[in-house]
Amino acid sequence: MKLNKLDNYDMKILGILTINCRTPDRQIGKKVGLSGVSVKSRITKMERAGIIQNFTMKVEPPSLGYGVIYLVVPSDDESDIVKKLNLVGEPFFVVPCLGDIIACGIVIEKDMEQKTELVKNLISNARIVLTLDPKESEFRADLTKTDFKILEQLLKNPKEKIDSIAKSTSLSAKTVARTIEKFEMNPAIQFTIIYDPRKLEKFIAFALLAMVQNDTRKVLKEIEAGFGDYFWQVPFTAKEMLVLFMYSDNIYNADVMHHKIKHANGIAFTEVFFPKKIMMPTDWITNSIKNASRSGKLHVPINQII
Repeated sequence: MKLNKLDNYDMKILGILTINCRTPDRQIGKKVGLSGVSVKSRITKMERAGIIQNFTMKVEPPSLGYGVIYLVVPSDDESDIVKKLNLVGEPFFVVPCLGDIIACGIVIEKDMEQKTELVKNLISNARIVLTLDPKESEFRADLTKTDFKILEQLLKNPKEKIDSIAKSTSLSAKTVARTIEKFEMNPAIQFTIIYDPRKLEKFIAFALLAMVQNDTRKVLKEIEAGFGDYFWQVPFTAKEMLVLFMYSDNIYNADVMHHKIKHANGIAFTEVFFPKKIMMPTDWITNSIKNASRSGKLHVPINQII
C-alpha cells in the first residue's frame, strides 16, 4: 500500500478490527458501506503493508485476579524500561510515544503496595498514573477450564475458525462457538489487532487520558455524543481515569478535539499521547492458562489462577 492510499474506509475497518478482529468481512462491509470482498482485500493490503502487524487478544488482568500498575516514564530506551518492568511483574503493554515518553502497564500477581514502591525505586522518574487491585475492578471473566483451553488456542490465532479450534481442542463446535460468544460479550476480553501508528500515513492515532472529577460513565457518555465518530477503540475506564483512543486526519484537528474534551464538564485534567509503537505481550495470559490447567475443578476460582 503506497503513501496516501489509506482512506476513511480503511480507518473505519481498522477501528472495527481493534474492537473485534473476528468480525466477518461481510458484517464489516455493512457497517462501512463496502462489499465483504472489498473489505477482505483492504485488510489483506494493510497486512502486507505492515499497518496491521498481527491479530491478538487483550485480556484485562483484574478479570483473572491480577493487579495492574499504570505508569508513564520520560524515556526513549524501551528495552531498559522493559527490563525494569520485568523485575516488578509482567508487562501488560509498552507504548513508546512522541516526545520520548513511554506509557506502560505492569501485571502484578500480589503485594500491590510493595510492587508500587519497587517501581518508584527502580524507575525514579516514573509517574504512577493508577494502581488497580482486582478487588477494585469491575472486570470479571468467570472462566472454566474449558474456557481456558479455548483461550489458549485463540491466543495462537484469534481469527481461527470454530471447526478448527474444535478439532485442536477435542471439543464440540457448539461448545467452542458458545465460549467465543461468551468472550465477545465480556468487556474484559477483546479480540483485537496490533497496528503500526507510523504507517497510518495522513491519519493520526492518539490516546487521550482524562482524570474525571465525578461520574466517569456520565462524562464518557457526554464525550461520546460529541466525539464518538473519532473513537478508535473501546474507551477504558477505571476509578477516576478515562482513556479515549481516537484518531484524526491531521494534528490540528486532534488538538481541537483535545482542547474541547479538556474543557468538558467533569474533566479535571487531560494528557495526550501519540504512539510510535505498540507492544502488548501475552506471556502473562499464557502463564494464567497453565496455572488454571492445574486446578482440579471444572470452574476455576480466581484465587486458584495465580
